[in-house]
Amino acid sequence: MPVIAIIMLNGEIIIGAGAVEKSAKMFRMLFPSKKKAVLVDDPRTKAVAGARVAELLKTEGIEVAEHVICPDGARFHAEYKWVEEVRDAIAAAGALPVAVGSGTINDTVKRASEELGARYMVVGTAASMDGYTAYGASIIKDGIKQTMSCKAPLGCIVDSAIAAAAPKEMTASGYADLIAKIPAGADWILADAVGSEAIHPAAWKLVQGPLRDSLKNPAQCAAGDVAEIEKLCAGLVMSGFAMQEMGSSRPASGTEHQFSHYWDMEDLCFNGLPVSHGFKVGIGTLASTATIEFLLEQDLTKLDIEAAVAAWWPSFDALAATFPQVYGNRPAHIARAMCEMQEKYPAPDALRKELSFIKANWADVSAKMRAQIMPFDEVRSALEAAGAPYEPEMIGVSRAKFRETFAGIPYMRNRYFSVDLVSRLGFFQMLLKRLFGKGGVWSV
Repeated sequence: MPVIAIIMLNGEIIIGAGAVEKSAKMFRMLFPSKKKAVLVDDPRTKAVAGARVAELLKTEGIEVAEHVICPDGARFHAEYKWVEEVRDAIAAAGALPVAVGSGTINDTVKRASEELGARYMVVGTAASMDGYTAYGASIIKDGIKQTMSCKAPLGCIVDSAIAAAAPKEMTASGYADLIAKIPAGADWILADAVGSEAIHPAAWKLVQGPLRDSLKNPAQCAAGDVAEIEKLCAGLVMSGFAMQEMGSSRPASGTEHQFSHYWDMEDLCFNGLPVSHGFKVGIGTLASTATIEFLLEQDLTKLDIEAAVAAWWPSFDALAATFPQVYGNRPAHIARAMCEMQEKYPAPDALRKELSFIKANWADVSAKMRAQIMPFDEVRSALEAAGAPYEPEMIGVSRAKFRETFAGIPYMRNRYFSVDLVSRLGFFQMLLKRLFGKGGVWSV
């Protein structure tokens, strides 16, 4: 059996080919007083890992109950009704939960465990997202996808050989979710510079440290190369830990994730199926990268600050009055923008101070951002090689719809991003024309 990488940080992680064989030992170490486990899986994940985990637990003298979600094999999503079902099953079994699966199963068990005041462990079956080790769970409740508060698992195993054999689109989704951390890092550099959100050194290192190595061979990831999948898994898992370390999604999320959130609110589907988080984020990553490249082309050392301030909205109410036009007939989007922008809106005096700092320090700030990002064409090529979508139409978003989405992004989150600076400079329409006008990369 290949050497298994063991990483200790706020719990235990085991990543590597054959790692599933360590699942019972991990359970015994983390929960020494527990004599019973309840496995939560579905027919697919039971076949690839759940049955083996159950066998190993029994060998260790641990009683095993099992709850199979959708035993008929139907596809399911992380809806709150499944949280309730799993929560009730865990309570009825009187056992400690072990999630066996990827994002949907992990989030479902994570939230169910939280509601019971229990900890759990997860055996991941795909390199599909960064949420295995993250706090919070993305759950659809009352028709709205939301991040619900809950603790991360105490233990996490990802068997890279099992993950390498997962459906290719799951690996592609994970790759797209991970490459997003590059422009997200540039967004954070800018937010740190203007005093909006300081870089957390430990969280930064957890994400950015292994990132480039995890991403450098997208074609091999797509081909299911176990060694490359192991690196991809490590990058994703470290991103989750970074979010734990900081208690925020900031280390792993930037402008690109706002595109995903926007489309989440519209239940974006393509060919009759919901679009994965990673695929939405991947297209958002192209948008974010293009935005940052546009920003870096501007010589802000010559910025006319008073002209920019004069063009800005004189009050929050004046800005909010534009939301119905920006979002059209989308009450949920308008409500979210109203809520998120209450604190994010800079009054003219605050904007003047911000832009004065940017003008005085742009040479240094832009150099750091430029060193962080990957060129747009390289990002696009990497997504294509990984088997991920690299055009908006590939996730069911027309170019006209993409442009419409872009217009609403600056107001979707109370967090500072590069797209905010573009907007505050008065350059947003110029950006849209560059990207969607004649000759633009997404010419409408």
